[in-house]
Amino acid sequence: MRFSDSLSTVPNIGETYEKRLKKLGITTVRDLLFHFPSTYHDLSQITSIAEIKEGRNYCVVGKILDIQNVQTFKKRMNITSAIIEDKTGNIKIVWFNQPYLITALKKGTNIYVAGKVTRGKNGVSFSSPSYEKFSEESTHTGRIIPVYPETIGVSSRWLRYIIKPLLDKLPKDIEDALPKDILQERNLMPLLEALLQIHFPDSLARAELAKKRFAFEELFYISLFVLTERKKLATVKAVSIPFPETSMQKFTKALSFQLTGAQKKAAWYILKDLEKPRPMNRLLQGDVGSGKTVVAAMAALSVVKAGYQAAFMAPTEILAQQHFKTVGQILAPFKVTVGLLTGKTDRFISPKLPNDYIEISREKLLDRAKKGDIDLLIGTHALIQDKVKFGNLALLIVDEQHRFGVKQRAKLVHNPSTSSGQTLIPHLLSMTATPIPRTLALTLYGDLDLVLIDELPKGRKKIETKIIRPTERQKAYEFIHQQVDKGRQVFVICPRIEKTEGAPSGIEMKTVKEEHEKLSKKVFPDLQVQMLHGKMAQKEKEEIMRKFKYGRIDILVSTSVVEVGVDIPNASVMMIEGADRFGLAQLHQFRGRVGRAEHQSYCFLFTESPSATTRQRLAALVKSENGFVLAEKDLKIRGPGDFAGVKQWGIPDFAMEQLCNLELVQESRETAKQLLDKDLTLKNYPLLATQIQSLREKLHLE
Repeated sequence: MRFSDSLSTVPNIGETYEKRLKKLGITTVRDLLFHFPSTYHDLSQITSIAEIKEGRNYCVVGKILDIQNVQTFKKRMNITSAIIEDKTGNIKIVWFNQPYLITALKKGTNIYVAGKVTRGKNGVSFSSPSYEKFSEESTHTGRIIPVYPETIGVSSRWLRYIIKPLLDKLPKDIEDALPKDILQERNLMPLLEALLQIHFPDSLARAELAKKRFAFEELFYISLFVLTERKKLATVKAVSIPFPETSMQKFTKALSFQLTGAQKKAAWYILKDLEKPRPMNRLLQGDVGSGKTVVAAMAALSVVKAGYQAAFMAPTEILAQQHFKTVGQILAPFKVTVGLLTGKTDRFISPKLPNDYIEISREKLLDRAKKGDIDLLIGTHALIQDKVKFGNLALLIVDEQHRFGVKQRAKLVHNPSTSSGQTLIPHLLSMTATPIPRTLALTLYGDLDLVLIDELPKGRKKIETKIIRPTERQKAYEFIHQQVDKGRQVFVICPRIEKTEGAPSGIEMKTVKEEHEKLSKKVFPDLQVQMLHGKMAQKEKEEIMRKFKYGRIDILVSTSVVEVGVDIPNASVMMIEGADRFGLAQLHQFRGRVGRAEHQSYCFLFTESPSATTRQRLAALVKSENGFVLAEKDLKIRGPGDFAGVKQWGIPDFAMEQLCNLELVQESRETAKQLLDKDLTLKNYPLLATQIQSLREKLHLE
């Protein structure tokens, strides 16, 4: 059996289970074998029945003396009860609604039983324990058993039943992508041993060693990938943009505010990068409201003044339009032609009419860009369609998307060849407001040069952040009404748009539609309350944001669509429902949507969660306004999965946890460097080359 085989080749997996497993991202044999346990239950210690005490978990081995089914009349529940004995005594076992057990477990059968012992009317007994017929090679009891991430219809017991026979069929000489010398040097388990020990470990210590091997492997692949990308960039050329000292002096004088020291430093690094004949590959990381857009505008202006074009890609239409308006105004004094290209909107700002925009057909806008008549084209992912070409593109600015491959950049260029026939690749400036911890940045974005804007504009008032308990809700509503009476506006954020089927019972998750209904009709019937979410038509969203911007809406109930870049200076309250549902970095982004003017602003974190972890996380947000500090805290408390762009990597949870381990990160990176120094193209390591290509395809780079 090969890793690449489909699930249809696996015994006991039919069409129904194939569909269920697909929900877990499992479509091949490899996916199944690499669906690793999330935790383990140690059932390896066998206890004699005489030693059992109520309230604890035990694993025992005994012979079934009696087993029978009983139907209760009141609840119409089927109860299967059995008595088992060993040399020291006997004990009762009770299972609920599993009548088939009387057929599977016959009188006289020796079985393992594992679970919690509780006291009832008739003494102590096992209540719905795990069970397994006795054998030397047990799967579900009598050993350390794996507990897997599950979905509806796919239990850990079923996964153990399917995976164990597969492991037994693996060939002894299974190919390992990690070279033998690396395994020996880093003291790592070979692949076959690691697979056996991570699923059915001999001890918890052996399970940890298996995890270390796979965590190292994942981090090693990422390190190889980012270092290969960096080396690839070193082999291509870009336009060298002269440092525009005069233009930058005019630019800073024309601004209605002073640049911060951090903005000046970031701009210096970027403008010096643009002077080099190699493509810039820089990540501009700045806290919410730190002024990254102004720095990006300076970079775009320097390119335009040198006679080239720039492109600016935003993640949403709302943000693209905001950049179009903001950057257009900033660059108006410099006679820069700025275009806007989104899914449904095509327009441009002409130097002849700097205070207004001109609607234009898609065909004409694309033709102007191809001829080089549009100096700066701002848009969404519509910018990277095949039909979009530039006459002389020299700079690509990407907001909140940290990766853009060499070939992707080359596709944007209409006339990419120099006189020597070598392709000119546009410089890349990525921007993010999501603070990325050092270990995460080093690992995932190691091919990008990082520059920070770690200073907010002067005069910003500290946003007062408070955790609101259920008993304090009414008081918070009264305060919010007072803010609106003063002329302020309010954001209300909910985790979901509407209720969905299959949501866990007993967990109330606030939704935009329900919250809008409640606030508009019951809580604030005298105020203008509107909702905004991603399922709305683009024109409807634009109209709502326009009304909110100009003060015709008092309270906007929204999903995380407002997380990035929405600028409403008059908003003074950010109210977040189900704050425990969001990561600290995302909560910090929400908070940054208020406090953008002279008004004192507030962030209210509504939560009904009793979790100590929730209290710890939200307390960190109350105490700190530094996004980078919060990112480090979130990494320690919740792990790295909540940071922007991380989930798309598809890295297993245990490997993601190891991103906190700087020593392992650096070890994997150093190993990758050493290997690439010997074999840059991985010609002698075809399995490694395949893994790197697979990772590249996941990221949609080439």
